[in-house]
Amino acid sequence: MVLFESILVIMFGAVILAAGSRRAGIPYPVVLAIGGTALAFIPDAPRITLDPELVLALFVAPILLDAAFDSSPRDLRRNWLPVSSLVFVAVGVTTAVVAIVARWFVPDLPWAAAIALGAIVAPPDAVAATAILRRVRPPHRIVVILEGESLLNDATALLIYRLAVGAVAAGSFSAASALPAFVLVTIGSIVLGALLGLAAVRLLTLFRDPPSAIIVQFITTFGVWILAERLHLSGIITVVVYGIMLARTAPAVTSARLRIPSYAVWETTVFVLQVLAFVLVGLQLRPILEGFDAAQRIGYFWIALAVLATVILVRLSWVATYRGLALLVSGRSSDASARATSLQNAKGSAVVAWCGMRGIVTLAAAFALPADFPYRDLILLCAFTVVVGTLLIQGLTLAPLLRYLAISDDHPVDREFALARKAALEAAIGSLEGAGPAAAAAIRQEYRDMLEQTGRAALLDTDHNALRRTALSAARSTAFDLRKRGTIGDDAFHRLEEELDWLELGAAPREGSA
Repeated sequence: MVLFESILVIMFGAVILAAGSRRAGIPYPVVLAIGGTALAFIPDAPRITLDPELVLALFVAPILLDAAFDSSPRDLRRNWLPVSSLVFVAVGVTTAVVAIVARWFVPDLPWAAAIALGAIVAPPDAVAATAILRRVRPPHRIVVILEGESLLNDATALLIYRLAVGAVAAGSFSAASALPAFVLVTIGSIVLGALLGLAAVRLLTLFRDPPSAIIVQFITTFGVWILAERLHLSGIITVVVYGIMLARTAPAVTSARLRIPSYAVWETTVFVLQVLAFVLVGLQLRPILEGFDAAQRIGYFWIALAVLATVILVRLSWVATYRGLALLVSGRSSDASARATSLQNAKGSAVVAWCGMRGIVTLAAAFALPADFPYRDLILLCAFTVVVGTLLIQGLTLAPLLRYLAISDDHPVDREFALARKAALEAAIGSLEGAGPAAAAAIRQEYRDMLEQTGRAALLDTDHNALRRTALSAARSTAFDLRKRGTIGDDAFHRLEEELDWLELGAAPREGSA
């Protein structure tokens, strides 16, 4: 009961902090991590120990699925080179350099353990990236690169991590055997994710009521992760492929009545998990420090700061190197708008280089180390310092950096939305041609009016929508008044409320337009 009460208090406090951070214009993961760290020093603060396997399944699996579901395979293909460079090269280089730095400070640290440390702190976290990017809203092309990186880099790092931990246990490391295992795990995870995605679509068609269907969605998400881990595959790659497959196939066989509450539940759940994850990150400081004496704390703290600096500097260096190589190979591109928000542009590369926040995966991997792992306490402290340090340094300064650089965006999503909306409305109007009743004529005219407004409405809020919101506000006030007077009951009120909600949703301004 005490644990349950503690979680409730933590959640309530975290939600208040998150709301305050939004008002202050600060990414809420930063505030939550600070709050959790401060809470860890309170004498009677709750002690919540993280089970690494549970953390990865509970926090990472659904958040990764949500991010994968919203990702665009087309955009990822168009940006495959910068994404691949960050997923593979940046992670590998960071792992190697961190291992070298750690060995320089601690010569007794085995190379395999140093590589494990490097793999733990190498990947920027999908949870942190998603939470912060949705707040600062950089140009679309940069978002695609960063989200693509955050979807896949954990898999690369954790595969290296597992090989390093296995090498410590075995006392040796063989690259000849590690590479085939790496390839087999990757291919196996992709195949498993695709097959499970197809199977899940068939399964979900059996559940038509929203509560049952949503529960099955969560069960299958966690089930996919657990099955992949049981088969010694990559849970991250499997869930990402599974999510992409669901996004491509599920909408065609599910109804709007199911999709709308499903999306709402998932949005809320992901937010709750993000809130808990970042608070729990901060709470882990006290158990980490308790394993040190006073002298060790000072010495290990400086080593942790060196690892933090290394992580940041390596990413900056690699992105700058990639930009130089890309410009050398491609020369001057004719597509100036694409370059303006790509890694070939100085401003775009600066944003990508600075967006390297670590999160819950780093900490979970550190806690997953065996109890007798060499220098485990040092690795834990380094992981915590990198997570909190990148959230503070980069998370707090990312929005000011974007404002300073003033990178323009040509709004590709808005333009494509206008194109799709026009085509869809024309198809709707065409399907009613020849229909004689007055009702069909009225609907055709309604769609034609929407078609006339499509061009500007796709990009900006319109006077029409502003008037619609004013009218809907009056209608809603009337509905409340009728219920208050007893003229209508709650059943009728809620039915009308639902209808007004849908109308209001259609008249709502696009994010960033108002």
